[in-house]
Amino acid sequence: MTISSAPVVQGDEPCWSGQMRAIAQTEYGGPEVLSLQMVPKPVPSDNEVLVRIYAASVSAGDWHLMRGKPLFIRPMFGGVRQPKIKTLGSDVAGRVEAVGPGVTQFQPGDEVFGDLSECGFGAFAEYVCAAEAALVLKPENIAFEVAAAVPGSALAALQGLRDCGQILPGQKVLINGASGGVGSLAVQLAKGFGAEVTAVCSTKKVEMVRSLHPDHLIDYTQTDFTQTGQRYDLILDAAAYRSILDYLPALTPNGTYVLVGGATAQFLQGMLLGPLISRVSGRRVTCLATKPNQADLTTLRDLLATGKFAPFIGQRYDLSEVPTAIRHLEQRQVTGKAVIGVA
Repeated sequence: MTISSAPVVQGDEPCWSGQMRAIAQTEYGGPEVLSLQMVPKPVPSDNEVLVRIYAASVSAGDWHLMRGKPLFIRPMFGGVRQPKIKTLGSDVAGRVEAVGPGVTQFQPGDEVFGDLSECGFGAFAEYVCAAEAALVLKPENIAFEVAAAVPGSALAALQGLRDCGQILPGQKVLINGASGGVGSLAVQLAKGFGAEVTAVCSTKKVEMVRSLHPDHLIDYTQTDFTQTGQRYDLILDAAAYRSILDYLPALTPNGTYVLVGGATAQFLQGMLLGPLISRVSGRRVTCLATKPNQADLTTLRDLLATGKFAPFIGQRYDLSEVPTAIRHLEQRQVTGKAVIGVA
């Protein structure tokens, strides 16, 4: 993919005066609506930080916003017929280049990472302006691409286990979809909480999931864990592609089912029928709504810095390959996290 603008040399590095490369879209659709373009470089407002992006990662939210599906998300993000978000990407890692006058937590040169999902997205670009509350300092011992693979998926795993699942030491916890971005981190975090963890994945991803050191591993192509007679205190489902009712026999009488990711139909079932299923069955059924916040990002940063968990990076792409990366994620071809190298 070529770019027509000629570079201007400043110091030893070529750059585009007042412009940057970004993956942009002007309509909803498949990966073909995304293109690498030259766009104006953003300028930070009062409480914003300008970040030079070194790495980003792809999440399920990116392809949902790209397609504008399910339809109810369109008014939530401001564009019913056309997307208001011109550049996707919420997980970001980079270096602070400038700060607005109201910023107190960061200064130019700081290495940071964070979740941009509540401050306009824009990680699939060379630069982005972000609210300072969306970022935390990156550990010095962690590479940019590793940090970029953490924010959204790790927040979902942490909040799904801790807040929705109310996980306790010694509980039997099952992670369905253990080879994905959220699931692979949830296995590690659940172990950190002191749970006995069972991980579920497909045959071709067994070895990758085994490297996460779950206590038990189930290949769902060989064994249906809902029919084994084993009961779990908590099921975190990062790959919900069957009815929630199917999981109830695998829960203890007071067990909890947390839906984190999967098909839209299952998500709607959980939202609309979850409270009723909970009352009738006596088991708690809930859907995770991730709430990005700096306190949880700080918790994850500290765990990452001390080696308590690490994202599994399965695929790497250049900025121009974002459409391909999103296509692969949508087709469930990604193991762990797909990372975008930018700088």
